[in-house]
Amino acid sequence: MSNNDAPDEPPVIDSRSGFVAAVQWGFARAMREGGRSRRILCIDRDFVDWPLEAPELHARLTAWLKGAGGVPGAQRQLVLLAANFDEMPRRHPRFVAWRRHFTHAVFPFAAPEDMAAVLPTLLLDDDGTLVRLIDPVHWRGRASADERSALPWREQIDALLQRSEAAFPAQSLGL
Repeated sequence: MSNNDAPDEPPVIDSRSGFVAAVQWGFARAMREGGRSRRILCIDRDFVDWPLEAPELHARLTAWLKGAGGVPGAQRQLVLLAANFDEMPRRHPRFVAWRRHFTHAVFPFAAPEDMAAVLPTLLLDDDGTLVRLIDPVHWRGRASADERSALPWREQIDALLQRSEAAFPAQSLGL
């Protein structure tokens, strides 16, 4: 799927595969050619169920972060907010390896302890893309391309990010 291949209609989230398809749609829409997204926010307790291992996603993220196919010179960011990143190296080793090359543009944060248990599962961008898993037990959610739906979430997550701390360093220091 190229940066231009995001379908207009978001997938229905009514199963795990629907959630995966919606996250892929959200990334593709956020990174589409000519798009104005400079920041993609990904929020989840631990990102265990996210499709972060796909080499195609890494290639698209690389092109998007480097500015290919969008606003030239725009400093782009992929922001990850989680309760913890403990499972990330085991569940998404390729993503972890890919991220080491983009420490200047990929920003992982740990939510404050009092908010960690109630973190929503969201993907959102600056251009109205919103993927939200509402019921993680039954895999029910909603994906949309509506700025009015995305704006309150973006404001809420921005406030939460102000209370969060940088986490999940790309390189661990060993003695």
